[in-house]
Amino acid sequence: MNQLWNFWQSTGMYQLSLDQLIMILIGLLLLYLAIIKQFEPLLLIPIGFGGILSNIPGVDIAVGNGVLAQFSSMGLDTGIFPLLVFMGIGAMTDFGPLLANPKTMLLGAAAQFGIFSTLLGAIAMNEIGLFDFSLAQAAAIGIIGGADGPTAIYVSSVLAPELLGAIAVAAYSYMALVPLIQPPIMRALTSRYERRIRMQVLREVPQTEKVLFPLVLLLLVALIVPGAAPLLGMFCFGNLMKECRVVARLSDTAQNALINIATIFLGLSVGSKLIASEFLVGETLGILALGIIAFGIGTMTGVLMAKFMNLFSKNKINPLIGAAGVSAVPMAARVANKVGIESDPNNFLIMHAMGPNVAGVIGSTIAAGVLIQFAAG
Repeated sequence: MNQLWNFWQSTGMYQLSLDQLIMILIGLLLLYLAIIKQFEPLLLIPIGFGGILSNIPGVDIAVGNGVLAQFSSMGLDTGIFPLLVFMGIGAMTDFGPLLANPKTMLLGAAAQFGIFSTLLGAIAMNEIGLFDFSLAQAAAIGIIGGADGPTAIYVSSVLAPELLGAIAVAAYSYMALVPLIQPPIMRALTSRYERRIRMQVLREVPQTEKVLFPLVLLLLVALIVPGAAPLLGMFCFGNLMKECRVVARLSDTAQNALINIATIFLGLSVGSKLIASEFLVGETLGILALGIIAFGIGTMTGVLMAKFMNLFSKNKINPLIGAAGVSAVPMAARVANKVGIESDPNNFLIMHAMGPNVAGVIGSTIAAGVLIQFAAG
């Protein structure tokens, strides 16, 4: 009888706390959203599964010498995993739409207002006594507004590793919810006439421009904002491999095998941060609330910037593509195209929307560099 009792006490069911049960349910929810709803499955599946593993009692898998703790120490704490993912994203990115219509860079820049508004919001929460975020933590939370998961994780690992789990879940959850969050904002800020605006056919961009652009971009930005060099450097390196056309094997590896491997380890490492004692705290609710506000503001400012530009532009911009300035690539561009088709079934905005979408990626990395330099100092 004693042996049975001792065995029961050693089981995870006996040791399971309410907090751990809640986190396991959250992990299952992430898996549901990824598998059934197909919301960012590439990241939510490993994050959700890692979160479940991290909260199984009696197994120190996410601390000490546990395998998930080792993954986290190797690639998350060092920032290597998000940088490898960014290299792969760069190798899959086409700067052609941005180069063909450079003024869409302003739309990507405008959408980054969500980052800085969230930073101010986190500081405001301190002032009214709701939370006690440090400047570095507020900056790490702010980057959620860029809707760029790898950037959010990288900045968090540098400025506020203790908040990484909550920030990563918020960033990827809101990225996954782009099709639900953005359309109501886009429709509210535009008229049916504006949504039907047809833009000029984009010019064909010479290959020379595509090769030179990542080099010029990196040098200009890195020399002014050195903090952006790691993220932007990997992004531009991946893109250069793609566009130079002389290292097809390397480009193919970055676009497929490398980014897939890095994504698996990144997701599991983020899941290891979803330990109940670290995640189920009051600050998590504040981070989730600020994240959704930031995402909404970024969408709004991108659309409003397009409307403002139309006041001075002969060739009108469809304001819907301004919403793609948040750097959820390519989902935000697809959403802009879908909302446009609702008003005009023959008005295809996808390529036009890719310009501000790619600009948003660049803008979020620059904003990340500014925040790192500002807050880390």
